[in-house]
Amino acid sequence: MSGIRLAKLPDRTPIKLTISINPELSRALARYAQFYQTAYRQEVAVAELVPAIAQAFLESDKAFIRWCREAIDRNA
Repeated sequence: MSGIRLAKLPDRTPIKLTISINPELSRALARYAQFYQTAYRQEVAVAELVPAIAQAFLESDKAFIRWCREAIDRNA
């Protein structure tokens, strides 16, 4: 061990995911991109927002977080 305090960085290789969404969700995402632009005065493409939206959702789902923690405990 070299004494470095920072842990080794995880794999950050992007993984491309292609999905199909319904027109209603497409419109909602476009509106969210407009909302984001209004809030931050910065235009961002929907495709750039979707990963952040998904990540925020997963990080805020308390039942999912609890399930993951329990799954890790079961496998430890």
